[in-house]
Amino acid sequence: MIIISPKITREHGSSRDFAYNMVKKQIMNGEIVPGTRMSEKEISEKLDLSRTPVREAFLKLNQEGLLGVTPQVGTNVTRIDLALVEEGRFVREHIEKAIVTLACEKLTKDDLFQLETNLTLQEFSIKKSSFKRLYELDDEFHHIIYKGCNKERTWEMVKRMNIQFDRLRLFRLAVNHDWEIVVSQHREIFDAIEKRDVVLAAKKTQEHLRLVDIEKDKLKEEYPTYFTL
Repeated sequence: MIIISPKITREHGSSRDFAYNMVKKQIMNGEIVPGTRMSEKEISEKLDLSRTPVREAFLKLNQEGLLGVTPQVGTNVTRIDLALVEEGRFVREHIEKAIVTLACEKLTKDDLFQLETNLTLQEFSIKKSSFKRLYELDDEFHHIIYKGCNKERTWEMVKRMNIQFDRLRLFRLAVNHDWEIVVSQHREIFDAIEKRDVVLAAKKTQEHLRLVDIEKDKLKEEYPTYFTL
């Protein structure tokens, strides 16, 4: 079911970007579940847009692997592809181990303060039972580390490759409420960087990025229609 609210307040930016951001957000957080049939007409009506920007948004989402087009069937939200999840995780793990190694040298007191503030907000989001906010803060935590190492373009590349991995991360947070382990792993990464312990920082980053990998088979068993065969 498509649940995009017709009463969403339009933000600044192009109509295509607005449609793209709204649909992508709800696919990523599971409000629009894998396999859902998507209609340009329905989305354009709900967002009060013409069909052209919605069509352009659909094309971009198709290029990112979030929408699939089947001849004589139509457009559907793709199912989570665990092969792509693993490839994205593999790339991110190896890049991020190098990033945290660099972070042990590069991060300033201000960067560390930002990370610690972020961790406090993560703990608060657990108290408020907000997995969507926890996911945003999770992403922000890692982004702060990349920024502190002057590796913004590397972060953007990693994010582009990790769409399927990020879908599984969000899905895991939505159905498994053992969120404390995610925050505790972030705390361990922070502590290692603060101590300038290169070996420990890389080890804790590897453990963190393999957390979803450990749970993926169980998630597929419980929600088989959300995953590719």
